[in-house]
Amino acid sequence: RFSISWPRVQPDGQGTANDAGVAWYSRLVDLLLEHDIVPCPTLFHWDLPSALEELGGMRHRDTAKRFADYAALMADRLGDRVTMWSTFNEPWCYAYLGHAIGHHAPGVSDPAAAVTVAHHELLAHGWAVQAMRSERSGLDLGIVLNPTNVEREGTPDADEDDIRRLDGLKNRWWSDAVFLGAYPADIIDDLGPLASAVHAGDVDQIAQPLDWVGINYDFDMLVRGLRDDDGADRLMRPFPTVTSTTDSETRPEHTDMGWPITPDGFTKILLRMHPEYPNLPPVYITENGCASDDPGIDGRCADRRRSAYGDRPRRALRAAMAAGG
Repeated sequence: RFSISWPRVQPDGQGTANDAGVAWYSRLVDLLLEHDIVPCPTLFHWDLPSALEELGGMRHRDTAKRFADYAALMADRLGDRVTMWSTFNEPWCYAYLGHAIGHHAPGVSDPAAAVTVAHHELLAHGWAVQAMRSERSGLDLGIVLNPTNVEREGTPDADEDDIRRLDGLKNRWWSDAVFLGAYPADIIDDLGPLASAVHAGDVDQIAQPLDWVGINYDFDMLVRGLRDDDGADRLMRPFPTVTSTTDSETRPEHTDMGWPITPDGFTKILLRMHPEYPNLPPVYITENGCASDDPGIDGRCADRRRSAYGDRPRRALRAAMAAGG
């Protein structure tokens, strides 16, 4: 699994390809195949051609169309050897970390822009799936999402309605649109004018049949009460309309990035998916891991903490499989 950089293969975000950029990925694909490794490219892992960003980026509906053209281009140039593709990796991150609080590129802090991008990414996904299938038959197409189990922790004043909203923005918005062909009605109501980018018929374009879905799981979202008195900054958080905080610093077990270690949540996420989405395609666990500063021994990294961490999600996965997930 690897990502193709859109700016590298199509610097202007439209038009002809950069042959040198495409050739680099072509050599990579050949090398993988020579070693009996199945290539699985991701088309968008948060890097957008600057020419498109100058026109409004994913905040602009036309960028979703440009993405579909780029996807068809890649299917044409590499699809003779590559069958398994992902359109997006963790589209929530690009939408909300990049456009609600500006922690990721392009560094925008605008809740309306974040919701617009969240919709346009999914629209781009749907149009790309259609474009790639029109370009070539026999492709295995999917998308990689990062659902999160949402849990109350610590104080009793975490708002239950916020837990619902967090779950809707982080989980149901993406999976409902892709697998049910509808955004969660409660989240659309919560967002109100922030969701004005959603046009009639858009969800029909989003909900294309898929061959697989990837799941990236990092940690549970641990919800607490407000730390500020009036919640005045709530629209600047990565979850518009949510007022509770989601800090995890009091968790005794955490990675070196401060992420809580919550393997039971992995089981819960997986067990939840099949009942909610009866048409769920085959599920791949595409990412799971931790940041750990393990000291070296005799010039080698002992990796003890990462090894111990890795055992727990595998056990969580086994528990989900045993329970029918």
